[in-house]
Amino acid sequence: MSVSEVLNPNERSIVLVGLMGAGKTAIGKRLATQLGLPFFDADQEIERAAGMTIAEIFRTHGEAYFRAGEKRVIQRLLANGRIVLAPGGGAFMDPETRHTIRERATSIWLRCPLPVLLQRVQGRTHRPLLNSGNQAETLARLSAERSPIYAQADIIVDGSEDPPHVTTTNVINAISGYQPPHRVPVELSQNSYEVLIAANLLHRAGALLAPVLPQPRCVIITDETVAGLHLPTLQHSLTETGIAHTVLTVPPGETSKTLQTWQHLVESLLEQRVDRHTTIIALGGGVIGDLAGFTAAATLRGLPFIQIPTTLLSQVDSSVGGKTGVNATRGKNLIGAFHQPLLVLADTATLNTLPPRQKRNGYAEIVKSALIGDAPFYEWCETHATAMLNGDDALLAEAVARTVRFKATIVAGDERETKPSDGRALLNLGHTFAHALEAETGYGSALLHGEAVATGLVLATHLSAQLGLCPQEDISRVAAHIAQTGLPPRIADLPAEKLLAHMKQDKKMRAGKLTFVLTKGIGRAFTCSDVPEDAVRTTLLANGAV
Repeated sequence: MSVSEVLNPNERSIVLVGLMGAGKTAIGKRLATQLGLPFFDADQEIERAAGMTIAEIFRTHGEAYFRAGEKRVIQRLLANGRIVLAPGGGAFMDPETRHTIRERATSIWLRCPLPVLLQRVQGRTHRPLLNSGNQAETLARLSAERSPIYAQADIIVDGSEDPPHVTTTNVINAISGYQPPHRVPVELSQNSYEVLIAANLLHRAGALLAPVLPQPRCVIITDETVAGLHLPTLQHSLTETGIAHTVLTVPPGETSKTLQTWQHLVESLLEQRVDRHTTIIALGGGVIGDLAGFTAAATLRGLPFIQIPTTLLSQVDSSVGGKTGVNATRGKNLIGAFHQPLLVLADTATLNTLPPRQKRNGYAEIVKSALIGDAPFYEWCETHATAMLNGDDALLAEAVARTVRFKATIVAGDERETKPSDGRALLNLGHTFAHALEAETGYGSALLHGEAVATGLVLATHLSAQLGLCPQEDISRVAAHIAQTGLPPRIADLPAEKLLAHMKQDKKMRAGKLTFVLTKGIGRAFTCSDVPEDAVRTTLLANGAV
């Protein structure tokens, strides 16, 4: 198989970054030949444009003048079709240049050990930064300064004393195996952000976070279970890119989502003397995302915030949209704030550590999105749910991306859930029932949130059919699909009157009337603010309540 067959012909340009001596030019030329692309050495282009050598530019005009010209040359070269580009070692250090490369190319850091670099650059006189002082000390200093920035490249390929053709093969293999993340934009009126979805994003978290951080300092909030599974990977990635960080850990589970835990976290942050540019990273499921987000929203009247959800439920639901909060004695999520993240990293590889019940728990939110507004997606779910929940990673990634894209569209049109009859309120399909079920069972492991939502979807469909809004056959269709995936389609013998009482405490009550999201058929949800209490009671009793 040829290289052109291995690589996607629609790939962007390729930019090789690294210190002098890393082999950017030698490998770049070979890479360009094998890919059938033009090769450019940025330094040669600068010298051609200036009519003088790099050393002469430094002596005559200074480094600042050179860097400005370097930036213009790289922007010009990357604006005219696919190429392979080898810029100077300092080019990637400029934020604007990194942004240009990030937008138009795939960047590859040729990471080499210092002894190899020193051996290769000995005797060179055309590099101004090497001409003063001890070359070994200069290279060591440049490596320490630049490596955290080089680590922001899309791909890292380790070099050695291998000849260039071997490293070139390694680069080609890395490119062919590189899958850029799905990027789902959440476009809001004042601040927009992206949701990145792919496997193994935690390994590259530092590189992905660095461009959006106000400063390279973070506090990670996580729980004890997630810390044991994923915290070392995240910490290594942050350290690699020069991002200072500390960790605050809470016990796992819904019992941590309290005002007491929230206050402890706020006080802990203040003890660390965080400032308003310190970013909070939520590493965990929905409980951690809500708790850390509310902590970020309240501390110093608002700290930057990043979501790294590690459960399927949080990846497709709570991490997107900016809702944060804790539970009150009178109900779930009654204390909180809207606080949008800077970025969401949904690493689908973290889902491999979930037990089957937790995967099913997240699936409820996926099928909910389809029921709200995407009938073809609901049919896709009916066809693929079993395979997806049994380990088909490609189907799972597709489901996460489609669900997040749907939710992002809804959130963009109703950021703070102010529209009474459409928009973000539609995302509450099944939730009025679900929150009542959770409240009655104590917000614990007896009934997980997604399980409650799954039952709520069946109840909302039943109520819709009872009111003559959707076809009767939708009840059995939805209930059968929920059961097929291992989620509970019925209430487990809970008192109907107590469930009604919980609903009357729900924050979606309007003027003392029960409000529900109902359906006019699969993929046709709407809000209804005047549902008769007797109809709700009938639905509860018909579906397992007592």
